[in-house]
Amino acid sequence: MRALITGIAGFAGSALAQLLLAEPDVEIHGVVHRHDWRIRAVRGQLQLHKGDLRNPSWVDEMIQDVQPDFLLHLAAWSDVGGSWAQPWVAYELNIHCQLNLLEAVRRFVPACRVLVVGSNEIYGRVLPEDLPVNEETPFRPNSPYGVSKIAQDMMGYQYFCNYGLPIVRVRSFNNIGPGQADDFVASAFARQIAEIEAGLREPVLQVGNLTAVRDFTDVRDVVAAYWLAAQKGESGAVYNVGSGRGCSIQTLLDTLLAMSDAPIRIEQDPTRLRPSDVPAMICDNRRLVEATGWQPRIDLHSTLQDVLDVWRQDVRGNTPPRFNVSG
Repeated sequence: MRALITGIAGFAGSALAQLLLAEPDVEIHGVVHRHDWRIRAVRGQLQLHKGDLRNPSWVDEMIQDVQPDFLLHLAAWSDVGGSWAQPWVAYELNIHCQLNLLEAVRRFVPACRVLVVGSNEIYGRVLPEDLPVNEETPFRPNSPYGVSKIAQDMMGYQYFCNYGLPIVRVRSFNNIGPGQADDFVASAFARQIAEIEAGLREPVLQVGNLTAVRDFTDVRDVVAAYWLAAQKGESGAVYNVGSGRGCSIQTLLDTLLAMSDAPIRIEQDPTRLRPSDVPAMICDNRRLVEATGWQPRIDLHSTLQDVLDVWRQDVRGNTPPRFNVSG
């Protein structure tokens, strides 16, 4: 059985590759664009294809060469805040790349099961009465990134409806875990703490909005949900992926600070505030649980400890630096 992961060198893609390496009888192929340091230790066990998903000719050739049974499309522009500064980049990377992939699947491997990875950002301005957010919650996107993910989601549904492709869609809530880029909140906090502990930064931690409540799930649990959904999900269906529990950014920060003995002062940085922010976003994961039996396994405290420990290693120079890349 051949599984093709786009964005295999990204945060979630590399975690998914690690998961599938433990699966018997799965031949793992992956698409990389530039950096591959996250998968360097296991690249000998993977079959990698280096190219640009925006190039339809290259995508056609790659799909014909691999002949995947599963296509797990994780490559994406994932910087929500950055999408306001570069909206066209978010649209081009998230929409154009997926279009090329689905066209190639339609023509060359129509039996391939495809996982389209969306985001809770499509729900956007969630109202208090919407919580927890289920798959029928209206779309109210409040970022260019959210708009791009709606396009990906609906494109997947359209290719299922029009061509009968076995496409399953997921809408992932906030991923978190060791190795995440530092423009995501937990990793941003952890890096600053590690640098303060090492004497590389003044004992001041810069923060944005601490009142927001989000649903954080360890990336290792998230990719387990992706793989189960790809195998067991109903074609054409969509599934929210999240823990089902809300956590404030303040609680996230307090938990990380409690793991350090360094005296740290908190200071708000206006540049870390988004043009619009939703007070609370919590996942209703019942549809996914009922379809696949998935349950998150890693508690938030353990995840945050792992995130901080990796940054401590990084600032000591024991591992490569973190890059904000998707694969």
